[in-house]
Amino acid sequence: MSDAFPLPTVSRLPAPCRDEATVLQGLLAGLQRGSGQGAGLDWPAVIDTARPWVQAVRDKPAPFWAMESLLREYPISSAEGLALMRLAEALLRVPDAQTAIALTADQLGRADFSGGAADGSPHKLLAGLSASAIGLAKRFLPDDANGRGGQGGQPGLIDRLGAQTVVAATVRAIGLLGRQFVLGRNIAEALGEARSQRRGQPRLRFSFDMLGEGARTDADALHYGTAYREALQAIAASEAASASASPAANTAHGLASAGPAQRDGLSIKLSALHPRYEESQADRVMAELVPRVITLIDIAAAADLNLTIDAEESDRLELSLAVFDTLARHIQATAPHWTGFGLAVQAYQSRAREMIEAVAAIGRARGLRFMVRLVKGAYWDGEIKRAQELGLAGYPVFTHKHHTDIAYLACARTLLDHPAVILPQFATHNAGTVAALLQLAEAARRSNPNAGRFEMQRLHGMGEGVFREVMAARPALNLRIYAPVGEHRDLLAYLVRRLLENGANSSFVHQLTDAGVAPEDLLRSPLRPTAAPGQPAPATLYGAARVNSRGLDLTVPEQRAPVLAAVHALTASPPPAVPEVPAAQVAETVRQAMTTLGAGFVAWSARPVAERAAILHRAGDLLDQRLAQFCGLLVTEAGKTAGDCVAEVREAVDFCRYYAVQAVEKLSPITLPGPTGESNALRLHGRGVFVCISPWNFPLAIFAGQVAAALVTGNAVAAKPAEQTPGVAAAFVELLFEAGVPRDALALLHGPGETVGAALVAHPATAGVCFTGSTPVAKAINRALAASDGPIVPLIAETGGLNAMIVDSSALPEQVIDAVVQSAFRSAGQRCSA
Repeated sequence: MSDAFPLPTVSRLPAPCRDEATVLQGLLAGLQRGSGQGAGLDWPAVIDTARPWVQAVRDKPAPFWAMESLLREYPISSAEGLALMRLAEALLRVPDAQTAIALTADQLGRADFSGGAADGSPHKLLAGLSASAIGLAKRFLPDDANGRGGQGGQPGLIDRLGAQTVVAATVRAIGLLGRQFVLGRNIAEALGEARSQRRGQPRLRFSFDMLGEGARTDADALHYGTAYREALQAIAASEAASASASPAANTAHGLASAGPAQRDGLSIKLSALHPRYEESQADRVMAELVPRVITLIDIAAAADLNLTIDAEESDRLELSLAVFDTLARHIQATAPHWTGFGLAVQAYQSRAREMIEAVAAIGRARGLRFMVRLVKGAYWDGEIKRAQELGLAGYPVFTHKHHTDIAYLACARTLLDHPAVILPQFATHNAGTVAALLQLAEAARRSNPNAGRFEMQRLHGMGEGVFREVMAARPALNLRIYAPVGEHRDLLAYLVRRLLENGANSSFVHQLTDAGVAPEDLLRSPLRPTAAPGQPAPATLYGAARVNSRGLDLTVPEQRAPVLAAVHALTASPPPAVPEVPAAQVAETVRQAMTTLGAGFVAWSARPVAERAAILHRAGDLLDQRLAQFCGLLVTEAGKTAGDCVAEVREAVDFCRYYAVQAVEKLSPITLPGPTGESNALRLHGRGVFVCISPWNFPLAIFAGQVAAALVTGNAVAAKPAEQTPGVAAAFVELLFEAGVPRDALALLHGPGETVGAALVAHPATAGVCFTGSTPVAKAINRALAASDGPIVPLIAETGGLNAMIVDSSALPEQVIDAVVQSAFRSAGQRCSA
């Protein structure tokens, strides 16, 4: 992990997880600032402008296969919509008929397509026929994945032919669905389709997107780089041919010398051009990725096309800004008059406006003008889950949809405030947003005659009805279509993202064709911030039960700095080694420790469970506060990566808090029913001295979990950590003492399992053993306990082994690769899933 990559011209962006209400307050103030004609938004006028568009779309509905219609008939909140989305995501990847039959039977069997069209559907007959066809198809599919049962419970050739026919039809239908969202299977086909659509619409332009998710290997990245280069060359040739074929028409429409703003272009993903596009690999990104993008820039600049960097997840925002500034320096030196370079900004990110200001500052510093595509955002679910999983202080995105709409309009005004360095490109399918943008642009023109220029953008296959009406009302507008290009098998992840974005019941696209939603309700002003967050904060995911452990976002320099400092400090000045029990003194050392612990157990076990739980809560809080220091120990002693260290410390914190809560719940006296005059209560207590033996692959989390659970239930503990990682264990034991655990209730004994561990297990005072490690050692411990005289000694064992990962042909390869690499190599390659 390095902080060596070049910083952008401007200062760093603010922290990603700021208070949502505070951010919104600033956005609203910026949106409503000023006085007179240019102040704020007149939302009743917005509704008046957009209402006729909405009504016209409802009067002239989109085709049945259009996104709006599909989401109306089969919303993803329904079993039917989910079944169709899962089939769309996976079916085209399946190479063999039997698996395809099983998958189709499984998914169609989860839903009821017999209900026909939704009430008020403009496609009631066609949708009803479609539902009937799907319902009939289910009858021809086998009743289970093995192909048994079939129609009427009679397996045989007819059933198999029927099933294969149904699957073939389903594959064909999904292929037709895919064609609605891909302009062409290759760039030549897409350019031809673009020329066809442009007839009679001279202001219509395209930004082509070569389909494919992020690269996982350098071969992938080179493949995408070749596709981008060939696409740019093809677009350049097409533009040159168009200009030479009809110069008079271009001149008449003012397009002959308008530059990249009036030409087709290409959108690229940086994560497709480098397999490690992440901040921890920033040095490699600057050395390897930047030259690849410069090659594309040189082609686009020479042909005066536009080239846009697509948006990525929020944890790459700082890195993207640094890459963008580095590329701007190249453009300043080689093509300073080219105005076709730009990037996409996602308004749902709480730092979107600051990102725009940073781009504007780079433009001023470099003497350049950029295109900035403003979108609402495409990875919301992933951003929310990442923040929850990492235990961040908040969310990097807005948790209410209308808050994103507020941010979009505030960002739009900011874009319009910088006409000298930014050409805004507004991508939206929301009619109310379009009307508001027109109002903001008009206000900008009144304030500054050079301001107010922009272009609208929409996705191919979406928003056609809305923009049909918008362009009819405002024919001078420039419209660009973001057009995916690629084979249908490459479309699936993109298509599912579009479905998730627009399939929610609250989305504009979903409600647009619903006559039950009044236009005034559909176009309701978003300028109404909600005080309560739309998602519980990561710290409060478990409600009142317990506080979630605090995490770090290591992509934020200020948050990873304490971890790096702790690693450097421990590397420069390692802590004293934990003394190992000498082989000749094992028996005596173990005897003394068990005697002390046996005596300490009496007083510790007698403490109320609430007191023991409170000590564990304090230990969790102390560990939470010292996250960076323990991460440093895990890096230097266990050889872990920083990300794995943060996760392990958090797991140990969670163990302390979880077992404290469970102990109070489970160990408090329970009053039992009984005869009148009797008082019966069930009380649980500790058994004595527990021996806890932990492994080195999770030297803090597993060690802490064993020891914390044994202590809070009233046992004394003899803890024997792995020989390779005694320092981590010793630091945690000292923390427990600091939290209030008596020194005669917990002892650390460091040494080989064959001597120290064996002696502890065999000691007659041992009341229980908790072991995590290999299966042979667990069996040896089991035999030793079984051979001893006296009461049965419980053994709690979690033994080693490797989990199998089963992958079938319906899986998305990128997800499989990520899962395999993580399971095999995280935690220094010592996970049970490795």
